[in-house]
Amino acid sequence: MSSAPKLDRLDIRILSHLQRHGRISNVDLADAVGLSPSPCLTRVKRLEKAGYITDYSANIQLEKLGSIQRVFAQVTLADHRLEDFSRFESYIRKVDEVMECHLVSGGFDYQLTFLTRNVVHYQSIMEDLLEQRIGIDKYFSFIVIKSPIVKKYYPIENLLSTNE
Repeated sequence: MSSAPKLDRLDIRILSHLQRHGRISNVDLADAVGLSPSPCLTRVKRLEKAGYITDYSANIQLEKLGSIQRVFAQVTLADHRLEDFSRFESYIRKVDEVMECHLVSGGFDYQLTFLTRNVVHYQSIMEDLLEQRIGIDKYFSFIVIKSPIVKKYYPIENLLSTNE
């Protein structure tokens, strides 16, 4: 694996623009970030090779597909050995409806985000997880009523800003 190159402001602008406009042509991207097309394409290829850009995908408007239920779950494991965390993560990684899994500090171990058909579907997934004996001691579910803000991009220009 190649070592990651240091990002300059143009690389950051390219990354920021691509995550919002993944289907943009190289000519339009170059224009948006203030480069000519050839150097812009060279930078994009370098960012891909270095692993900064891992994929290009389509954002789907889930509401158009029908009723979808998003559920947040806080999971606490019964034991806290390395193998307990590994067993849980290994199994949960295979559950298609788990969109995010975060090991967190605080009053529980994991914060998960599920995307299911409905609450009954979510509950059947949780019952299956409990039957698998992957170390779940307890869990708390939070049914999402409304999601007024869901960003599909990261504020990388703000995260990497050096103006402090």
